[in-house]
Amino acid sequence: MNNFTFFTEFILLGLSADCHIQTLLFVLFLGIYLLTLLGNLVMILVIIGDSHLHIPMYFFLGHLSFLDICFSSVTMPQMLQNFLSQKKSISVWGCITQSFFFLLSGCAEASLLSAMAYDRYAAVCHPLLYTMVMNRPLCMVMVSAAWVMGFLFSLINNLFIHKLHFCGSNIISHFCCELPSLFPLSCTDPTANKFLLSGSSAFLGLLTLPLILFSYSRIISAILNLRSSEGQAKAFSTCSSHLTVVLLFYGTALFRYISPTSGSVLERVISIQYSVITSLLNPLIYSLKNQEVKAALQRMLRQ
Repeated sequence: MNNFTFFTEFILLGLSADCHIQTLLFVLFLGIYLLTLLGNLVMILVIIGDSHLHIPMYFFLGHLSFLDICFSSVTMPQMLQNFLSQKKSISVWGCITQSFFFLLSGCAEASLLSAMAYDRYAAVCHPLLYTMVMNRPLCMVMVSAAWVMGFLFSLINNLFIHKLHFCGSNIISHFCCELPSLFPLSCTDPTANKFLLSGSSAFLGLLTLPLILFSYSRIISAILNLRSSEGQAKAFSTCSSHLTVVLLFYGTALFRYISPTSGSVLERVISIQYSVITSLLNPLIYSLKNQEVKAALQRMLRQ
């Protein structure tokens, strides 16, 4: 180890090395970030300000909007800064800190989506008992559990990254500091870290996905048993927004963290999908397909 030269910062290559393309990307992602902040803040304000939305479904949705703001804010400011700077650097400690909050936000969101699936199951399959099943204490416990799982998942993986020593190349072929992109830069063996990350990601998937699959299998069965086509359409509309978000987020995030790292352009595109695009689309998906949110927004604008 004495023959290695250790460095104190990483260079993030980002999405392109062309200056003109970087300027266009800055404008594009600045617009995406501002729309993400605006859309999710409006959702939070509407949910807090309208008493008609003070039910479990919108309690979870408000926390999802807050998580989306956190998730996008972990990476987007640094990405925007790098688009305009010549030296696209971040300190080693800054990089590890970013990866910590990135994992925390992502894992908490995955857990929260699982809780929201159970909420939709209770609403569709047990409508008469919904307010009793999804009471305030249970909702608080489920949201708190999502944050705790995110914290523990991130803490475990980032504690062990401190055992790695980074030397040689300090260039990250990515726009942010995700742990899979750091492992190839280590001059100590990162095999244990890779297994830990893949294993903990698989464990998180095994904890959350079965609840989602169970909830939606029961929901689909309940919808098909409804005699009224109007009732079927209403029930499907209630759940389709959440199912869309689950497919967008889980499909890409699990693929990224369970599969081996290659440093390809595809990995960066996948990361943009679950860390940037999903946070932008969530408020649009839930507001455009939800009549109650539209009505609450209209009431807020008339005041």
